[in-house]
Amino acid sequence: MEELFAEERSESVARDLAEEQAASTPEQAPEPAETSLEDAQLKAVLEAVVYIADEPLSAQQIASALGRPLDRVKHLLDELSAEYARPEHGLSVREVAGGYKMSTKPEHHEAVRSFVKKLTPPLKLSLAALETLAVIAYKQPVTGPEIMEIRGVQGAGVLKTLLDRNLITEAGRKKVVGQPILYKTTKEFLVHFGLKDLSELPTLKEFEELGRMELVEETPAPAVEENAAAAGENSPGPSTENA
Repeated sequence: MEELFAEERSESVARDLAEEQAASTPEQAPEPAETSLEDAQLKAVLEAVVYIADEPLSAQQIASALGRPLDRVKHLLDELSAEYARPEHGLSVREVAGGYKMSTKPEHHEAVRSFVKKLTPPLKLSLAALETLAVIAYKQPVTGPEIMEIRGVQGAGVLKTLLDRNLITEAGRKKVVGQPILYKTTKEFLVHFGLKDLSELPTLKEFEELGRMELVEETPAPAVEENAAAAGENSPGPSTENA
């Protein structure tokens, strides 16, 4: 009988100690809920959609096409952008020209460019085309005669090249004598140079450095300078050129 009472007393003491310990231990905050399966699946779809798109897609376009709430799509796109911003990813998902686009990260551009050059000849802009594009980008809307005055050379062929590549487009006519055509840059221009909008345009010096990466190194620099000097001496007025 004494042994039974001793056993019951021991169990009672253990219960009291357990209750006291539980009361003195602060409650732990619940762990944050993991992303739901539905959100995970939607994020995967968004990743695939952004990947296959040739042009930047806005959150509104994606939400409408998928029939999903805009705020949810925007939230998941932002999460996707944050995930791809981690250093272990070579790609990024960011806003470009008013939409989301997947592209290689700037820090890997040199390695990727070197790799691509070994595969196929890259499509690049001539120096004349780059100069004309720079004038249009910073002075737009601008007319052909105004571009010629700034550059000092005729550039009808260059304008046609830029129009064919959809880097520039017509923007109406200037209301002056002759009503010359105005030109401005396009959405394709923003995509080509990885700009969100025109406010992200680099300085003229930075733009020139970007353009040099686009040039095909066919003629040595000294030869170019000699040819340019000879052309200046032999031609009293504005010269013509091809893209």
